[in-house]
Amino acid sequence: MQQDRISGWMEQAQPILIAFGLKVLGAIAVFIIGRWLIGLVSRLVEALMTRQKIDPTVQRYLVSFLTVALNIVLVVAILGYFGVETTSFAALVAGAGVAIGAAWSGLLGNFASGIFLLVLRPFQVGDYVLIGGVEGTVLELGLFGTTLNTPDNVRTIVGNGKVLGNDIRNFTANPYRRVDLVAQLAANADLQRAVGLLRDAVGKVPNIVPAPGVDVEILEFNEFGPKLAVRPYCHTDHYWQVYFDTNKAIADTLGAAGFPVATRPVRVYPV
Repeated sequence: MQQDRISGWMEQAQPILIAFGLKVLGAIAVFIIGRWLIGLVSRLVEALMTRQKIDPTVQRYLVSFLTVALNIVLVVAILGYFGVETTSFAALVAGAGVAIGAAWSGLLGNFASGIFLLVLRPFQVGDYVLIGGVEGTVLELGLFGTTLNTPDNVRTIVGNGKVLGNDIRNFTANPYRRVDLVAQLAANADLQRAVGLLRDAVGKVPNIVPAPGVDVEILEFNEFGPKLAVRPYCHTDHYWQVYFDTNKAIADTLGAAGFPVATRPVRVYPV
């Protein structure tokens, strides 16, 4: 009797097990074919972006995002094939996405800004820039932050959201930049002679570009006397060398020519 009952159960369960087994085989086939199609789509998208000369870093992240999204769709489709209610699962995924987005809002903002920076390319690795209030040479342009080496040799990482949200000054983009210096003269100094001497002396400083030349003009008059603007032009790579050498040329030239030191005038009032 017991054996007959077990045989009856087996006969009843056999169609169910066969149907379930066929569904499992079908799900495996769908998974294998789906994975193959996802890989094919990812390779096609990557090849298309390579043909469009999109930055390799952007390519990797976009392809990874597309692959993850398609894999989620594939898993949801397989669950639906087994009769699992996928509406609640989709709502759970959407809720998790909203929660992660809220928790990582700053990080995602930096990520989005990094994508824009990689596409727009306002500066490149090796450029000397002022971004987010930090000045230095760009070492790496990442998706979340930009790494700089400051003039005092400190490695600094600036969040891309801060970079894109502020002014960007690229000192390397143009072939030369101006070095702004001043020369204070005494009130009784020979102004025209000083201008000529400084223009000749500063023009001999190494690494100054010949055009547009050296500007030596009257900047203002103050209580000491006339103040001259001394402005040579050079490439960013030689900025500090030209800056210091020009200061030295100003001091040496005016001193050798016997120009008086500018001093504050003193007035004595009788009491």
